[in-house]
Amino acid sequence: MSLESTLSDWTGPSSDTEQDRQARTERMVREAVRNHVPLASCRLTIYAKGSYANNTNVRTDSDVDIAVQCHEAQYWEEATPGAHTPGAAYAGIWTPAKLRAEMGASLRSYFPGQVDDSGSTAIGVRSSSARLDADVVPCFDYRYYFASGASREGTRVFRKNGSHFENFPAQQLANGTRKNTRTYTIYKKSVRVLKRLENAMVANGIHRACRHSSLNPWCTTAWTPSSVGLRGPTEGALTNSVPQHGGAAGTDTRWISFPASDPPSWLAPFHLEETYMQPPRQSTASSRHWPAKGTSGWTTLVTGAAPRFLR
Repeated sequence: MSLESTLSDWTGPSSDTEQDRQARTERMVREAVRNHVPLASCRLTIYAKGSYANNTNVRTDSDVDIAVQCHEAQYWEEATPGAHTPGAAYAGIWTPAKLRAEMGASLRSYFPGQVDDSGSTAIGVRSSSARLDADVVPCFDYRYYFASGASREGTRVFRKNGSHFENFPAQQLANGTRKNTRTYTIYKKSVRVLKRLENAMVANGIHRACRHSSLNPWCTTAWTPSSVGLRGPTEGALTNSVPQHGGAAGTDTRWISFPASDPPSWLAPFHLEETYMQPPRQSTASSRHWPAKGTSGWTTLVTGAAPRFLR
């Protein structure tokens, strides 16, 4: 298989069969929690998060991260003293230890012999022929108050030793969706490629397997500015260009036009050979060819993450 074909395959999500197993895993965990009588009095929301929810999972890494969020108590922090006026302190039974204990009991009852609670944070449920490995994370409502009066919702996750950290899964999902839209789906495809590249390097002994979050490729790509590809390192704003969206004030993507024999200098790294090939939509410049010199001008739609060439 050619490198181009490999990279093209790597952009895709997990197979339909794999996605069915992921959905079944989430459904079974939800049933386990809801069928546990002691949890009936606790207001909970159960949802997938991480790469599965964000549709950036790949087969090798396709365990399912599932949050079980308790709404009985809300934890909060403030950027400056007085940014938030607290209400009465929570005095109910749903402490972090209580929630974790009942969560573990519910999973052990539903998945006998398949639950691993030895970790510091998540409760593991081992896979079977019908489902994938799952990491079930008990957590609580959390809100951070800024000095301006604005706030951000998230979750607070407690470890067994009492320490804690915060996650913002809703924000991650929303930001990822917006970026994927701005880049015409190139963003999430790039995340999958990075994950599969690392897996291939580990499998071939090129890169040692290391203990780190699979979120790292996601964050690496997320923090790539959407303006990358819109101009070269020494170029100013694009010339001979018009916004694609938003009228004259549009800033996300632009149409640019130039003679085939004289492309902008910032596209020089992508000049592969003097033959023209019609690319499919949403292809990246690094895998495509210039039109032959002397042919008519062409038009390029530059997206937030990489150019797409359209005849």
